[in-house]
Amino acid sequence: VEVDQKRILDSTGALALGEVPASLIVIGAGIIGLELGSVWRRLGSKVTVVEYLDRVTPGLDAEVAKAFQRSLAKQGIIFKLGSKITAARSDGKSVELTLEPVAGGAPETLGADYALLAIGRSPCTQGLGLETVGVAPDSRGFIPTDRFATTAPGVWAIGDVTHGPMLAHKAEDEAVACIEVIAGKAGHVNYGVIPNVVYTSPEVACVGRTEEELKAEGVAYKVGKFPFTANARAKVNHEAEGFVKVLADAATDRILGVHMIGPDVGEMIGEYCVAMEFSAASEDVARTCHPHPTRSEALRQAAMAVEGWAMQA
Repeated sequence: VEVDQKRILDSTGALALGEVPASLIVIGAGIIGLELGSVWRRLGSKVTVVEYLDRVTPGLDAEVAKAFQRSLAKQGIIFKLGSKITAARSDGKSVELTLEPVAGGAPETLGADYALLAIGRSPCTQGLGLETVGVAPDSRGFIPTDRFATTAPGVWAIGDVTHGPMLAHKAEDEAVACIEVIAGKAGHVNYGVIPNVVYTSPEVACVGRTEEELKAEGVAYKVGKFPFTANARAKVNHEAEGFVKVLADAATDRILGVHMIGPDVGEMIGEYCVAMEFSAASEDVARTCHPHPTRSEALRQAAMAVEGWAMQA
């Protein structure tokens, strides 16, 4: 699929559209595709999301991803999971894609006003003359670093041109640490507590490990969950969709990961970032008073649920 920024767009082109398309096909069910696709759906577009994998938002907690897809489907977004695109055609007025099931089967043709290619972003390192100063990006365009230092003396790299999540707050932390290193100080970024937020409605927010990662690593863990349907503020505001999930080490109770879905959870994940930065146990949060009535009570109740103490469920 080749982007022409006329009918087949990337995320930059999608933001520059001068009209609300009657129909839009989003290629890729990752964060960028779902954020933009959900915006156009709320504006009235018919949105179809095509994804090669059999789930949305790969890399996020699977239980949260399932609830997320269910919520977006209720809003009218159509999902074609486990599908690959074998052909793309545009006549300048519309676009037509041919899909085939990854597992094999009959092809299907989809038509729309526009198609959005949202299968990831690439670092902008080409055409900068990096080779003239001795900096060589890898095959994907990322710049290898050692504590932010490149292979060229006096040249440092942070943020989206380096490996890791392409997040503004990750780049900001790296900028501070890089300057500290240049100044001869320690300079440190704890990549284990960098949060991720999906800015949709509802929002998704997470920090730390997922259940799938812990299982793959053979880590024994405990789970505490609390639904917003049992949260007073959420019910009063008629915004009771979603839940908070806390993962804690089975032996030490140290918080390993937190995942949540619901309105404004991006504003709430920071509490658990602080807790994890200080190696808190779930009991530390469970025994901390939270104001009532607020949505933040769900954070405490989920921590309490790790040991079966939740009171409001």
